[in-house]
Amino acid sequence: MPGVETTARLRPVPAAPGALPPEAPPPPAGLPVTPLPGSTRRRPVGAVDLGPQPGAPRPAQFAAPRHWGAGVPETPAETTTRLRPVRTRRPARVVAAAACLVLGVGLIGGAVTGSWLTGGADAEAAAPTGYAEARGLWHSAPVDTLFPPKIKGDGAGPGGADRVWTRVAVAPDSGCAKALDPLLLKALQPVGCLRLLRATYTDATTSSVTTVGMIFTEADAPAMKALRARFINEVLTDRADLMPRTYPAKGTVAAGFGDRQRASWTVSVLTDVPVVVYAVSGFADGRTVADPQPASRATTAGATNAPAEAGLGHEAEGIAEQVERGLRRTARPATEPPR
Repeated sequence: MPGVETTARLRPVPAAPGALPPEAPPPPAGLPVTPLPGSTRRRPVGAVDLGPQPGAPRPAQFAAPRHWGAGVPETPAETTTRLRPVRTRRPARVVAAAACLVLGVGLIGGAVTGSWLTGGADAEAAAPTGYAEARGLWHSAPVDTLFPPKIKGDGAGPGGADRVWTRVAVAPDSGCAKALDPLLLKALQPVGCLRLLRATYTDATTSSVTTVGMIFTEADAPAMKALRARFINEVLTDRADLMPRTYPAKGTVAAGFGDRQRASWTVSVLTDVPVVVYAVSGFADGRTVADPQPASRATTAGATNAPAEAGLGHEAEGIAEQVERGLRRTARPATEPPR
């Protein structure tokens, strides 16, 4: 019908909070349109140009950066938290660090291994377990333990013959000043003389006599090792001016066993216990010997001198060896580490 609107009017929907205001409706036809300041004429549909227009303000994403001090506070363009940059690894430094690590581990491992195999420098400088206890055996061990009344030497004689020696006298414990030759005493000075024990034995036929002695020193293990090395390197055992003295006990078969009756001798520097063991032998009838021989020579096959033919080198060596073994057996509980 004329004058009646056929188009239903839509009820305006209230704008959502924060939404942009709707565009103003176009003015009625025939009336002049005065553009508002800062606005542009709406283009027909299909004629929209999305490119920037001359003089139009740049969008926010294209806005020129603001500078500190231009009258506005600085606003960071990024809203994402910045991550700390990761430094580029340099192969040379990595290789050097790895090499240092391997070298350090190797040095530590070598030191630990060396310490385990050799005991280490500190372990060598210190005395072995029970060294002090072994040094005290001169007054704590029974005399029959250190110098048994009878000593058996299986195969200890010339040609491997068995020997049996009987103790005839035991000297009171004493110092070394009067019991040893001056030069032997001087050679033993680096280790000191704590106490000297002596005993004299005779063989089954009472034709030979032998004095055996144990010098308990004041030294530690390194000093005993140094003394042993010196005796070996300088062959001090074979020097006649370092021959030990005898113990001639009155009223025994060894009563006439003096310095001039010495025929053969041996000296052994021990390192597992702080002791020097020696033995010196001679004839029981008191005869003098013009050319005494060390046991190392008197026991050599084919030796024809008097000490060798009489087996006196075997006597000195055999008795010293048996006494040394007994000393080690007695000292073993003290020197062995606890298990």
